[in-house]
Amino acid sequence: MRRRNRKRIEITPKYFLLALTIVCVVLMIASLFFDSIMPSVRKATNTFILPMQKGVNTVGSWVESKVEALKNYEDIVAENDQLKEQLDTYRSTLAQYEQNSYELDRLQKLYELDAQYTDYDKTGARVISKDTGNWFDVFYIDKGTDDGLSIGCNVLYGNGLCGIITEIGADYAKVRSIIDDTTNVNATILPAQAICNVSGSLTNYADGYLLAENIDKDADISEGDQVVTSHVSSKYLSGINIGYIAKIENDSNNLTKTAYITPAADFSNIEEVLVIRQTKKNVTD
Repeated sequence: MRRRNRKRIEITPKYFLLALTIVCVVLMIASLFFDSIMPSVRKATNTFILPMQKGVNTVGSWVESKVEALKNYEDIVAENDQLKEQLDTYRSTLAQYEQNSYELDRLQKLYELDAQYTDYDKTGARVISKDTGNWFDVFYIDKGTDDGLSIGCNVLYGNGLCGIITEIGADYAKVRSIIDDTTNVNATILPAQAICNVSGSLTNYADGYLLAENIDKDADISEGDQVVTSHVSSKYLSGINIGYIAKIENDSNNLTKTAYITPAADFSNIEEVLVIRQTKKNVTD
């Protein structure tokens, strides 16, 4: 077999230097070329890329702010719900305090009324219903014969006489107040000891008064005098406050005069009363 003779190419320093020179020239040309177009490329890139980058940054910031706002909103909603619960609790507590204070005030007034008539045995009672109308002229209480009450027991409220029991059961009683149209109370005006008759009238009470009639024209009475139940009354215990004289008029017969009385009790809203267990009949007997 014949062997082919291969020519060995030897890289001499001369060829290496030539190649290196060519590479440098190419790089110089390329450098000049790219330096001339790079500003345009950079400008074009800035024209499209920078607004996009700015938009992306803006959207990112907006999304981040909304996420943070949503988180804050959820926290605020939770805190608001908690505050509402606390407010409802405070309102409920305040309402209870006000109710307790109102009841305490009513009981305090009943206690003071009780102290004015220590000679009588009394019991407290709560109003459970009333007849139709604006005023408490006829109403019912939650005490009856089981509590030692009977028909004819006098009922106190406010600063004096309220009415009298006219019907009774084991655990209830019907009270007819002194403003009822059918009520008449024998009374005495102090300090003159003038006898009179206090007649009930819803019409007169709507004007704020009761009428004390058949007063002797010579009786020495004046505005502000106290009117109390008389010892001659067959139904009412003596000395119970009815009210105070607000105005006096002479009658047309020139023999008597009439006094307008401001009642000692307010008959627009009655919740609790005091009932005297003794009746005029029992005390007399």
